Amino acid sequence: MKRVLSVCLAFVCSISVYAQNSGELTVPAKPDRIISRHIYGHFAEHLGRSIYGGFYVGENNTKIPNTKGVRNDVVAALKKLKIPNLRWPGGCFADTYHWKDGIGPKDQRPTIVNTWWGGVTENNSFGTHDFLNMCELLGAEPYLAGNVGSGTVQELADWVQYVNFGGVSPMSKLRRENGREEPWNVKFWGIGNEAWGCGGNMTAEYYANVYRKYATFVSDWNNTGNLFRIASGANSADYHWTEVLMKNIPQNLIEGVALHHYSVIDWQKKGPSTTFTEQQYFTTMQRALFMEELIQKHTAIMDKYDPKKKIALVVDEWGGWYEVEPGTNPGFLYQQNTMRDAMIAGATLNIFNNHSDRVRMANLAQAINVLQAVILTDEEKMILTPTYHVMEMYNVHQDAAWLPLTIKSEAYVMGSEKLPAVSGSASKDKNGLTHISLVNIDAKKEQDITISIDGAKYKNVTGRLLTSDKLQDYNSFDNPDAIKPETFKGAKLKGDNLTVKLPPFSVVVLELK
Repeated sequence: MKRVLSVCLAFVCSISVYAQNSGELTVPAKPDRIISRHIYGHFAEHLGRSIYGGFYVGENNTKIPNTKGVRNDVVAALKKLKIPNLRWPGGCFADTYHWKDGIGPKDQRPTIVNTWWGGVTENNSFGTHDFLNMCELLGAEPYLAGNVGSGTVQELADWVQYVNFGGVSPMSKLRRENGREEPWNVKFWGIGNEAWGCGGNMTAEYYANVYRKYATFVSDWNNTGNLFRIASGANSADYHWTEVLMKNIPQNLIEGVALHHYSVIDWQKKGPSTTFTEQQYFTTMQRALFMEELIQKHTAIMDKYDPKKKIALVVDEWGGWYEVEPGTNPGFLYQQNTMRDAMIAGATLNIFNNHSDRVRMANLAQAINVLQAVILTDEEKMILTPTYHVMEMYNVHQDAAWLPLTIKSEAYVMGSEKLPAVSGSASKDKNGLTHISLVNIDAKKEQDITISIDGAKYKNVTGRLLTSDKLQDYNSFDNPDAIKPETFKGAKLKGDNLTVKLPPFSVVVLELK
């Protein structure tokens, strides 16, 4: 993970701006698209207090209940979130990380200086076994980011063999000597990270060739055809990068292309996390909604080379980025999480859901104590952020059938600029329940929306709401439940029409039966 340039000069959103809100939900007899649960993935980099003091508190910690050093309260919270996958060890850190330093007896592991994030010295006590065992506790699939920038092809090939091969080999023998008999069978592999920046400052053309070499030796040791190799993708609106990768990498060597985009006001003046103005909020939402245009344009390039959409677009870093909290290490990227972050999360997930034919995996940056975190910790204390609650509300969409939802939205106006106030997405789960998620980003105005329904007759609607008194509100360690979901009673069904009253800056998830 690195500071990624947000380009939003020509903001376009597929949700049109109209004088009034209206929508149409279509429920086909046989939906033809599934919203992959992996869209709701997370990211854990060796950065600040994400790993040490976040996920991992040490096996000898008697103050914080843990399982082999991993916090029990964190595991419980993320399991409730239905976290589908977790990316590790970076980010920028991945391209300086040598996995063999993090295996074997912990008192014999060498230290590493984290030159990317704070210059701190780490003791490598949290390594491959610790991470993969933690993923088993979470019920999440691991997503390992390989070291391409400072590593070797042999090093990455050995890592794959170490974690995935059940037969007799040098690396499986080493794994067994370190206490793990059966392989973990890791599916998701990143071939480097941000190769255009901290991963090596490469050109697209050079990286495409490097990728081809590395991907060739990332072997499917179990011969399942299940290995999923993800190329280091574009920095936001760098469409040339995607074009080169799609053109130059044979499709038998690649399953996913990454994309990174952060909602940043200005890289030089990111603004505060909790005392922001409405203008700063508007600009942040403009950057967040730019994700729609990014996905449309990167998808158009991918469609030229892969019209059957076999290769996934993997947005494996996204979220809001502000100045760190006053008095904290600037290299630790610790920031509070307000209703603004809930708006970013809800609107972005709607975009991902609606592009789930190409976007089949994504990772919020990051899970704990870094950037737009879902969990914050302070010694033995732990709180859930507004972003956590949005992702928990939205997990009804995981592996559900996508339903077309078209929304014509009123404008949220700031000066001479306009954004669509309302966005949404919909799905039908395996139990036949339909869910509609709606977001009103307008900082002041309630939005009334009428959605006409075609293809289904519903008899009952219930809902959940996340909002607060002020955009700047957040959950603190003194008041951890200031913002949490509540029952929503602002939706009514009448015949084929669903009417909804959305409070200002709110997220609503409806369930229709």
